[in-house]
Amino acid sequence: MPDKQVHDREVLDRLLDAALVGHVAVVDDDGQPFVLPVAVARDGDRLLVHGSTASRLFRILAAGAPTCLTVTAVDGLVLARSQFESSMHYRSAVVLGRCVVLDGPDKAAALRTLTEHLMPGRGADAREASGKELGATTVLAMPLDEWSLKVSDSAPDDAPEDLDRPVWAGVVPLQRGWGAPVPAPDLRFDLPVPAYVGTWPSRG
Repeated sequence: MPDKQVHDREVLDRLLDAALVGHVAVVDDDGQPFVLPVAVARDGDRLLVHGSTASRLFRILAAGAPTCLTVTAVDGLVLARSQFESSMHYRSAVVLGRCVVLDGPDKAAALRTLTEHLMPGRGADAREASGKELGATTVLAMPLDEWSLKVSDSAPDDAPEDLDRPVWAGVVPLQRGWGAPVPAPDLRFDLPVPAYVGTWPSRG
């Protein structure tokens, strides 16, 4: 719907910076379309994704096939007096383009950016990828050159004839937060949960 279109790049960046997962589309050599869920991180004017070098679909993306990457956040449900007018509060971005393969220092830096985005503070604790692990990983960057952003945040829009119905109408916000950390069953040391985990922002 054109009225939901937003052209503000800052609004796009806020959505991408809150996202943990995006969905990237790819069509294989037989014409079969696929949509892959991938971890995403914004790095300035590009999006970073990574996957296995053994992935046939990632190889297609790495070869420069045109693609589409989407990120959506649901912020609430809109309860109208009619089922037809009920809807959602959401922010949804569509990014079009082609991916670029990252190698060498840029690849390693991109993986650090992904780690810091997904688990802020973890880069100072956990071991970085080994040479073998780097070799098994494809890291792609998708420029934020062509994108579309839609935002739905309005109140219920009931038809005039439904306004007199004795039915509650309004918005139910959706809230997100992290739960209590659960230690690994094979944790060998009596270690506290890292303090940075308590600073992680809610995502959505």
